[in-house]
Amino acid sequence: MNKKYVVRLTDEERKCCDSTIDKLVGKSQKARRARILRQVDADGPNWTDRQVAAAFRCRIRTVENTRRSCVLEGFEQALQGRQRSAPPVPKLLDGEQEAQLIALRLGAPPEGYSSWSLRLLARQVVELGIVSSISHETARQTLKKTGLQATRSSTG
Repeated sequence: MNKKYVVRLTDEERKCCDSTIDKLVGKSQKARRARILRQVDADGPNWTDRQVAAAFRCRIRTVENTRRSCVLEGFEQALQGRQRSAPPVPKLLDGEQEAQLIALRLGAPPEGYSSWSLRLLARQVVELGIVSSISHETARQTLKKTGLQATRSSTG
């Protein structure tokens, strides 16, 4: 069966694939793509998609997508993969809101509390109108990035 997207690698591209495979440079997906491209090369081994999928324990569709990406978008794009333009979940807090949360955490806790808890912080941030809603997990992740602990830890 004739393939719609025929990959023909240059000598330089083959060397790039080989060095990526040998040195395992970058992510594991990059190494997998390099192996796939090396094997589907029409001027090289010219394996079928089914052979490549079986050899590298991936789906046939993965091989087809890598082949198509190489032909349509170029070798470098096929090897590196697509970069997301935005994160899968947008950030809930911007820089100013994060700074206000951190400042609140560094201040004294409200009356009746001996220390800040994550849930108390999240509730206070909403009450102060910094954000319309926030979970304690978002507060934890924000504080974790700065190295601040929300509560005192006990070793026993």
